[in-house]
Amino acid sequence: MKKVYIASDHGGYALKKDIIEMFNSDYEFIDLGCNSEASVDYPQYGRMASEKAVEDNTLAIVICGTGLGISIAANKVKGARCALCINSTMAYLAKEHNNANVLALGGRIIGKELARDIVDTFLKTPFSESERHTRRISEIEL
Repeated sequence: MKKVYIASDHGGYALKKDIIEMFNSDYEFIDLGCNSEASVDYPQYGRMASEKAVEDNTLAIVICGTGLGISIAANKVKGARCALCINSTMAYLAKEHNNANVLALGGRIIGKELARDIVDTFLKTPFSESERHTRRISEIEL
C-alpha cells in the first residue's frame, strides 16, 4: 500500500477527511493535521507535508480554502513540485509532465466528487520520464 502524506488548514479540513475516507482502502494516508475546523496557519502544514514527501520519495496532498496559500508554502521546500489542480486534466499533466510530488486543492473551491477525480488521477498517473520533461524539471529545481 502506497504511503501518501496529507495535511490541511481549517479551510481544507472537511475535504481532507473526505479524501482519506474515499481512498483509505488503496492508500496509507499519514494525516499531518490540522485536526479540526479551528483556525490555524496553512504555511506550516504545506511545508510539513512537502518535506515528508521529499524525504520519503512519495506523494503528498495539501488543502487550504483556495489551495493557493498552501501550494506556495509547499513549493518553498527543496525538491517539492506542488501543483494546484482544479480538474483532473491538470492533475494528469502535473504528474506526467512535471513529476509533481505534491497536489494542492482548494477545500472551498472544489466539491467532493471533483476532488475524487483529481486525487485519483494524481495518484495513478506516472511521470513520462521523457528527456524533454526531465530536462525541464531539472531547470526549475531549487
